[in-house]
Amino acid sequence: MSNLKINQNPSKNQNANQNQYPNKNYNSYPLVNEDFNLKETKPTLGGGRVTENDRLGTAFDLVEQMHYLYVRVVKAKDIPLKKDGNSNPHPFVEVQLGNLKGLTFHFEHKSSPEWSQVFVVLKDRIQSRVLEVCLKDKSRIGDSDDGLIGKVNFEINEVPKRVPPDSPLAPQWYWLENRKGEKVKGELMLAVWIGTQADEAFQEALHLDATAVNGDGVANIKSKVYLSPRLWYLRVNVIEAQELQIGIKNRLQPEIYARITLGNVVLRTKNSLSKNVCPSWNEDLMFVVAEPFEDQLVLSVEDKVAPNKDELLGKCVISLQDVEKRVDFSTPISKWYGLEKEVVSEGGNSKVSKLNSKVHLSSDLKATSKELWKPSIGVLELGILNAQGLSPMKNRDGRGITDPYCVAKYGQKWIRTRTIINSFNPNWNEQYTWEVFDPCTVITIGVFDNCHLQGEDKNDKAKDSKIGKVRIRLSTLETNRVYTHSYPLIVLTPAGVKKMGEIQLAVRFSCSSLFNILAMYSQPLLPTLHYLHPLTYYQIDNLRHQATQIVATRLSRAEPPLRRELVEYMLDVGSNTWSIRRCKANYARIAGILTGLIAICKWFNGICTWKNPFTTVLVHIIFFLFVCFPRLILSSMFVVVFFIGTWNYRMRPRKPPHMDIKLSQAERVPWDELDEEFDTFPTSRNNDAVRMRYDRLRSIGSRMQAVAGDLANQGERFYNLLTWRDPRATALFLIFCLVASVVLYVTPFTVLVSLMGFYTMRHPKFREKLPSVPLSFFRRLPAKTDSLL
Repeated sequence: MSNLKINQNPSKNQNANQNQYPNKNYNSYPLVNEDFNLKETKPTLGGGRVTENDRLGTAFDLVEQMHYLYVRVVKAKDIPLKKDGNSNPHPFVEVQLGNLKGLTFHFEHKSSPEWSQVFVVLKDRIQSRVLEVCLKDKSRIGDSDDGLIGKVNFEINEVPKRVPPDSPLAPQWYWLENRKGEKVKGELMLAVWIGTQADEAFQEALHLDATAVNGDGVANIKSKVYLSPRLWYLRVNVIEAQELQIGIKNRLQPEIYARITLGNVVLRTKNSLSKNVCPSWNEDLMFVVAEPFEDQLVLSVEDKVAPNKDELLGKCVISLQDVEKRVDFSTPISKWYGLEKEVVSEGGNSKVSKLNSKVHLSSDLKATSKELWKPSIGVLELGILNAQGLSPMKNRDGRGITDPYCVAKYGQKWIRTRTIINSFNPNWNEQYTWEVFDPCTVITIGVFDNCHLQGEDKNDKAKDSKIGKVRIRLSTLETNRVYTHSYPLIVLTPAGVKKMGEIQLAVRFSCSSLFNILAMYSQPLLPTLHYLHPLTYYQIDNLRHQATQIVATRLSRAEPPLRRELVEYMLDVGSNTWSIRRCKANYARIAGILTGLIAICKWFNGICTWKNPFTTVLVHIIFFLFVCFPRLILSSMFVVVFFIGTWNYRMRPRKPPHMDIKLSQAERVPWDELDEEFDTFPTSRNNDAVRMRYDRLRSIGSRMQAVAGDLANQGERFYNLLTWRDPRATALFLIFCLVASVVLYVTPFTVLVSLMGFYTMRHPKFREKLPSVPLSFFRRLPAKTDSLL
């Protein structure tokens, strides 16, 4: 039942596909030969101080410790003058460690500069025994001494270690030396130490292995935390308008409607049913707005004078600051708003004329008020450890590279890790926390390739490529347990499903009170107003689209930005678009749900056919006991369910759920279905490919039409038992009902149920292969099929 087969014309489909993509055989499937399973890992978390069931959470206890060499360049003093002896140099500091190099910004004509910059490099990447901190003059670059004023050398083995919560290492003054080791004039204040990613200076430090990034690209490689804008529902109830002035004289039946514009969103009411100058609508229009309220609500009343021509009758502008904010159940106050219209005089000048017309509106803002927030029930901690085997996403200098970073989203809080330059096996080891208000929620973690390392001026149109994402539902996690797994990063491409690598995560959902979590399961998912004033499916879909666009726009304006393509991918924009693959997946899910019911039906059929006589006799005895003691029925049912659930505890899932390509029907997707799923809207394919898709949809639709027609037939036959559409059948059914009422009144209920049960489970020797009399009678009842064209 899990496969949907469609009969098509092979030659016709093959010709259409070969014309569009001549190099692909559309009768074949993409090859999938990779491991997409979830793997449990055992990293050394918190330096080995954290176990799997550790309940005491501390900072950076869900990541592996990474040791870094820190160099803090504070300031310099007593810098000598230039060789001419009349001007100060242009000083800057160069930190060099083997082939790794970092530069501070420079000052012009200053003898006592202050930088306060921190450089950092992973200890495992150190390939030199000596750290050189050079003070140079930018104005002398190009001379034989390369602008060197003086330098300070440090032996790596002698650098002290610092582990928080130790206080920061105090910087010290160091004398400068020339290349011969001789002391020269000038001093440099530095602090050099070995620390971990838990150091306070780590977030703002410049990585020496990322110094090739310059300009605006420096901001794009740092880790940041973002907050989604605070969103509100804006409901506008357009009630009526009065004393409208129609531009076309003698127009008896105007088709008047109201149009509301808020930013880039435009909604309109239906045409008023009252064809006069005092139309009424009483229609709700829903918008999503974000704080601070920057846009204004523009309402215009228009008359549709022709299919492609509308006449403006008046408009008004409403500031969102003046709209009532409502968090309770009170009814918003309606108001009359005067309309204005721009009138062009005979001289060509235009002016705004106030009209006597007015419109009756009721509007209110509702909902993300803190008064509606639920109390926090726990804390979610996420450790983003590393990734392995990432695929190359772009070419640089003739070779494939990847500059990966992670983004995680839960609730209103978004996080972005730092970008690891040119690495297929990046190590982030960053830890983040979220407050949890509802356990039945999902955290999403995505991996992307950074395409903006050279600044927006060069790559403004470039988009960060998606490498894959992971979703974890909190309700599937045990509380206070650390989950460490390697999740496959799976992406569906036009060439088929592809594994882009693996990401290793550590997740812990801790709570302070188990009672509070269990109490949440009895609470409604949404605020009370969503149930007192429910929204239609169209409104929900429209509001979701508006909210996504607002969040994507706001986050793309941050620094560094979370770009629109990234936000839309994390929020699953476009997941409701048409896809035969998703239809097959949903069909398989429904079939999986019905598997248990089908198994019960097969088991009962085996009882009725006496496949196992011992089991059949035992069922007969249990059935007789239930008939004699009906109070045992419900209690026995619940006891059986309890024992089944207790037995299944041994086989409970030990791992969090992950992307399942088998459930997604992505293992064997035909090329033509992939091409349709990744096609643009509207389509950009040729006529033959579109015709093939249309014929396939007609084939699927014909089957659905047949199923819907069969269901309608059964319902109409049941309804026609009492409508006398077939007078003889209705008369027989009424006589049966009369006789059955007398028999049921005379016969004890216990005897009747026993006879029905034993008759249903009778031995095959007493059965016939012909359909039963009631079934034959029901199939002969009339339906409305004969009335269809």
